[in-house]
Amino acid sequence: MIVLLLTIVVVAAAITQIGYLQITRMRVKNDLKLFKVLETAGLYSRERYESLRKNEVVIMSFDGLKLCGAAIESNPGSKHWVLLVHGYTGSRAVSTQFIDLFTEEGYNVLLIDQRRHGRSEGRFTTYGYYEKHDVQAWVRWLTEQYGEDVVIGLHGQSLGGGTVLEYLSIADPQVKLVIADCPYSDLTDLMRHQLTRLNKIPSVPFLSWVNARIRSKAGFSLDQVSPIRAVRNSSLPVMFIHGTKDNYVPTRMSVEMFEAKAEPKKLLLIEGAVHANAYHVNPEQYQEGVHSFLREHIGQPMSILQPKVAPPPPAFQLDLNGSRLT
Repeated sequence: MIVLLLTIVVVAAAITQIGYLQITRMRVKNDLKLFKVLETAGLYSRERYESLRKNEVVIMSFDGLKLCGAAIESNPGSKHWVLLVHGYTGSRAVSTQFIDLFTEEGYNVLLIDQRRHGRSEGRFTTYGYYEKHDVQAWVRWLTEQYGEDVVIGLHGQSLGGGTVLEYLSIADPQVKLVIADCPYSDLTDLMRHQLTRLNKIPSVPFLSWVNARIRSKAGFSLDQVSPIRAVRNSSLPVMFIHGTKDNYVPTRMSVEMFEAKAEPKKLLLIEGAVHANAYHVNPEQYQEGVHSFLREHIGQPMSILQPKVAPPPPAFQLDLNGSRLT
């Protein structure tokens, strides 16, 4: 009986520790690996990214972390910018696939490495609890560099989607809209889903134990992250994008937020897409939806009327589910 009890205690402690590590400190992928995935599919290449004229930027977070990014001014003189925010275990390398989506519309883009990812510092991922303040720091950097009249849109995928939605609660006036691709609506709900549906582990008592470990180690708790709360209280235009076959972050989460959000809002569901896969399954529908949303709520920059170099050939489609670029 004693051996059995000890075994149960050890297993419970192991599950709790693994859950805490998977949620806050999962190993991040390096840029070489991320670009390799994109290059294999012909989506974007490291060589192409490195050939772009860009300004490498380093700023400090409110809690003293070095945050790194790259400003790509493809449309010099344009006051229109989009801040691209990647997902969990990724980096700005993942965001390169969206560069053309916005630069072809006359926008400049700022790609960032979220805290603890890429070249940025940090020990824990907090799903927007601290990261929303990092987004605030980047928005203010753009404002300082390009003027108070700069016009900013936010695009985030998965973790990035949750982060930009959390940012709605503290948004600066320069931010005019948010595009959230496969975001979660509530972190407790998401972790309960992933624990029970994906890992077949009962949420009681493990979810509360994992939450207690996160609170003591990472300085936040699951219940403090709930993008749907920020969505309910925001008047900014928000576009929700989700694949209909997403089981990692359930499709219903974007639907729930869309229903909770007051106008202006937009919901784009990509049939057959799994997590972080919508753009690759149907790039035409994705592009058309994003561009119409930008034009409706911001308008086209004057630079869009200027002659441009012909864009590269369309990217091949790719199912990124297996690569876990979330």
